[in-house]
Amino acid sequence: MRKINFSKLKKIDFDKVKEIDLKKDLKRVKEDLKMTPYRRKLLKEMIIFSVIFFGFFGILATRMTLPKMLNSFLQTAYHLLMETVLYIMAITVMMGAISKLFMEYGIVKLMEKLLRPLMKPLFNLPGVASLGAVMTFLSDNPAIITLSKDRNFSQYFKKYQLVSLTNFGTSFGMGLVVLAFMIGQGYSAGAGVGLLGAFIGCIVSTRLMQRFTLKSFPELDTPVFDKMEEKEKVQEEKVEKQGVFIRTLNAILDGGMSGVEIGISIIPGVLVISTIVMMLTFGPSADGTYTGAAFEGVPVITYLVGKINFIFKWLFGFTHAELIAFPITALGAVGAALGLIPKFVTSGIIDNNAIAVCTAMGMCWSGFLSTHAAMLDSLGYRKLISKAITAHTIGGLCAGIAAHWLYVLFTLF
Repeated sequence: MRKINFSKLKKIDFDKVKEIDLKKDLKRVKEDLKMTPYRRKLLKEMIIFSVIFFGFFGILATRMTLPKMLNSFLQTAYHLLMETVLYIMAITVMMGAISKLFMEYGIVKLMEKLLRPLMKPLFNLPGVASLGAVMTFLSDNPAIITLSKDRNFSQYFKKYQLVSLTNFGTSFGMGLVVLAFMIGQGYSAGAGVGLLGAFIGCIVSTRLMQRFTLKSFPELDTPVFDKMEEKEKVQEEKVEKQGVFIRTLNAILDGGMSGVEIGISIIPGVLVISTIVMMLTFGPSADGTYTGAAFEGVPVITYLVGKINFIFKWLFGFTHAELIAFPITALGAVGAALGLIPKFVTSGIIDNNAIAVCTAMGMCWSGFLSTHAAMLDSLGYRKLISKAITAHTIGGLCAGIAAHWLYVLFTLF
């Protein structure tokens, strides 16, 4: 075994080692604190978020006290879940089953053939686009993208027309659910007029999108496919050799399951967005005090809109400033906007005219701010997102205005 001569080992200067480590640590800290453009952006976002987040809850807590604010926040979310979300889910399940039956037995094809003559003169779209309107009306906005990626469908379009399908399809998104919900609240006349208003808003939005696109990118005035590989061969769908009972049962179960998926997907939007909007729309309890009950808050939106309510009264016929919360919420999620309706009904501030406007704007916008970017990105036209959003914003406003004045005309007769 080799012996170690400790006398030849150098004495370690621990103070010097500590000094070196300290310098390394300081250098590392300086590098960590060095502000790169990315870190500056993160810092700005953190500051802005902190100001908005703590400012929002700070205003509410100052007026309501912190315990009552938190209780109202959670109670509102709970009531929305139990009284609104489950009701909407029941509608989506039933409507999903009905729409699947329509597809199974050819009703969708019949509707598509009936609507086809309207496409070119009204929307400047090929006749097959009517299938997209029917599909999004029965389901949701993204259904139009599924169709547009099908070569047999998209071969009939020019590029600028294909892009405008995002606006066209969105205008009918969740239309059946919105109509069924409004009728279920007892306002069938207003819901029917609202459908006409959404139709007008769709024409405005689709045509504007086409105009904006051609003005900025005239090269998109070309067919999606320069040469069709061959003419579409019409083939009849092979109906599986199953009995009518089994086909009907499968359609009901599959459609109901798709309704469950839609119902679950709207839960975050309804609970989070509607709760925040309600707490900024409605005030304290009837006696003017805060009790921590559901639907209490600080009416910031109502106060601000009240200053310019004459504009909304003339455009939409709104008699109460609180009603503007519906179209604001519908920008992000129409399911969340529907969650406001029962509260409006119990408060006695809504009528058939307001239902018509809310139906038109809710159906036309149908949460387009949360879907437009993804839809256009999936089509490969991200550069047109701002134009699509601008056109659809104008289209939704036109839908609400048209619904109001159509209802005024309806009441005259």
